[in-house]
Amino acid sequence: MRFGHRMRMACGTMLMVLGLVLLLRQGLLSQGTAGSPGRAGERFDNQVRDDFFSGMAGDQEAFDRAMKLCEERLRQDPKNAEALVWHGAGLHALSGQAFREGDTAKGTELRRRGQQEMDQAVALDHSIVTLIPRGSVLLQASRNIPSPERAQAALKQGLADYEEALRLDDHFAQRPVHARGELLAGLADGWYRARDQAKADTYLKRIVAEVQPSPYAERAKFILANHPPADQLHLTCLGCHYQKK
Repeated sequence: MRFGHRMRMACGTMLMVLGLVLLLRQGLLSQGTAGSPGRAGERFDNQVRDDFFSGMAGDQEAFDRAMKLCEERLRQDPKNAEALVWHGAGLHALSGQAFREGDTAKGTELRRRGQQEMDQAVALDHSIVTLIPRGSVLLQASRNIPSPERAQAALKQGLADYEEALRLDDHFAQRPVHARGELLAGLADGWYRARDQAKADTYLKRIVAEVQPSPYAERAKFILANHPPADQLHLTCLGCHYQKK
């Protein structure tokens, strides 16, 4: 089976990285932090995000190139938080692929290593540049973890990361619509899945008040009025494949 097909089959992992890359592209992480310098002072996320994006879409060479860059940077500096969090996200993507192929032992080990690296990255640099990647990974991974207890733990940690990132972001009101919409939508969706309707509604109302006119606001109004099942929210990734209902 080709790499691209295997990666596309791991749709939850693909969406997790897609959401992460879209947030980075729209500038959620681009203000208020210089990031780790690389080529001629270029931020590290700028060096790897396109390759990770292409890798999740099926380009093995691009994915391998991004992982290799992370590994090279970590050999130079084992405490490079951005390289750690991106590499950990990559390992999580590979764990999803292994689980889909039926290799539970490999998937479990890759997931453990990915989680460990992301946790270490947040411990080294408790900031938006590490919290958003880890939160994105865990929120999407929580949809596919068979164990209810582990899925709930991943969901709660992902929500905590997003809420902390929101608290730390002094420039949130100035972010592009897509960045604001994706972060608030991720929180609304997560709390909805956690069955905390009050918290979910809080973020849905913020979307209506703060992210309009936009597909996010339109969709949030529909959800507030109709409260569809959690698996029918269709609230995130609206910039690329929005459906009204």
